[in-house]
Amino acid sequence: MTSGAVDIAVAVDRYLRHVSIERGLSPNTVQAYRRDLGAYTDMLAGRGIHNPSAIATQDVVAFAHELRTRHERPLSASSTARMLSSVRSWHRFLLDESIVEVDVASEVQPPKQSMRLPKAISIEQMESVLSATDGDDVQSLRDKALLELLYATGARISEAVALNVDDLVDGDIVRLFGKGSKQRIVPVGSFARSAIDAYLVRARPIFSARGAATPALFLGSRGHRVSRQNAWLIIRAAAERAKLGLEISPHTFRHSFATHLLAGGADVRVVQELLGHSSVATTQIYTMVTADTLRDMYTTAHPRAR
Repeated sequence: MTSGAVDIAVAVDRYLRHVSIERGLSPNTVQAYRRDLGAYTDMLAGRGIHNPSAIATQDVVAFAHELRTRHERPLSASSTARMLSSVRSWHRFLLDESIVEVDVASEVQPPKQSMRLPKAISIEQMESVLSATDGDDVQSLRDKALLELLYATGARISEAVALNVDDLVDGDIVRLFGKGSKQRIVPVGSFARSAIDAYLVRARPIFSARGAATPALFLGSRGHRVSRQNAWLIIRAAAERAKLGLEISPHTFRHSFATHLLAGGADVRVVQELLGHSSVATTQIYTMVTADTLRDMYTTAHPRAR
């Protein structure tokens, strides 16, 4: 039995509470859902629709069409797909909660996206970036530890800056908390271990003394947890000092971690586990990067390849 009297705004709020509390999604993800659904419900209001049971499939189709064709700023296929994913998820929730009798968005497919291969840098280039953080001052020790950890674990930048000291387990294991607060355990190599140990002994106590007590692993100059924005700046500065002439982002470390592991013979399912991907299909895109590299090497080296 449906409860068609539920207002659209109320239904959206119920859904956002559901994804936040019951599914444990991060505040950033919940906020993204809020923005996407806000754009959708604004369009519905413009059509005079204020009740979920009044929404029809053609309304969802019209929203998708508007995103791709609006004159002021059409969205890319990936952005359109993301917003449609939010809409489809909300409609499934409406059905599951018996707010509506039919999921009118189930047949509306997102636009096909061109496959974008992740951008990794070579092992030599990565070594140059990591070497650019060499130094004995407290800032260099911290920056070295952060970048070595990113490359050693494939952690997302949000996962790295959210680490607490207690998340380092037995020195060579780190406990990362990914999307939806999913926990995974990732080994830490000897280079990263050495850099983190040096930072913990010689730099972190100095940073910590400048602010209130905090369990955060990586601290800024005032003793507070390093922010994602500061981490970006640390990476950008190291890339500039390395003089690679390339745009390096936090995700470059994650992409390079996966690509270098696969190129070294690691099993794709092991890499999936280390990256925290819920589906191996997401990880398999890195095998395409590795195959392209092998193809280039073959073409260059084999006398009958050209």
